[in-house]
Amino acid sequence: MRVVIFRHVPFEGPGFIHPILEERGVSVAFADLYRNDPLPDLSAASGLIFMGGPMSANDDLPYLSQEMEAIRRAAARGQPVLGVCLGAQLIAKALGARVFRNPVKEIGWFDVRLTDAGRADSVLREMAAPGENVFHWHGETFDLPEGATWLAYSDACRHQAFRAGSNIYGLQFHLEVTPEMIGDWCSQDANCGDVRDLKEPIDPHRNAARMAQLSRLVFGRWSSLLI
Repeated sequence: MRVVIFRHVPFEGPGFIHPILEERGVSVAFADLYRNDPLPDLSAASGLIFMGGPMSANDDLPYLSQEMEAIRRAAARGQPVLGVCLGAQLIAKALGARVFRNPVKEIGWFDVRLTDAGRADSVLREMAAPGENVFHWHGETFDLPEGATWLAYSDACRHQAFRAGSNIYGLQFHLEVTPEMIGDWCSQDANCGDVRDLKEPIDPHRNAARMAQLSRLVFGRWSSLLI
């Protein structure tokens, strides 16, 4: 099996996702369309993953349009798709929903709670009640695509996770990040405005052990959907 991972900047990679896939015998190929890499043939991929990035799904960028078309074609073929943060917003927009500015930015550690559907979901059901403290870095949100199932929410952002059909998942929050990734994000020029606005510094290690455990549970369950 082979999964194609779409990155949008060099510093937002798959984190915990990559070794979890490899442990399950799933090979990984990267599609960096933002670098003008050609769009690979995705028809034989076992699944697609779309990572985050500081740009908006509404930006007029040709590679984002290519990715949203790839999402629509994957949905038509029945391929599993996972989107994280910007990736979730791209899935939502590709499937006809609106992406827009959230009332507040969520940057740092905040609780996410599952809906009733989320507690019954095969991928997210391992997340604990009443909530899990996980990492966030976003200023935008999305409406749910028509027919999608609402899976999770936070105090500041209603739509934190959804499932479209049986195997397309969008996660607004970042389970995949390692402490090293969080530290790196805080040092990036593209994020300096967000970091400057924070009321207190981010502790990259705050909930690292549980994040690693959750990643193994959630992304491991998603990998069981691969075709």
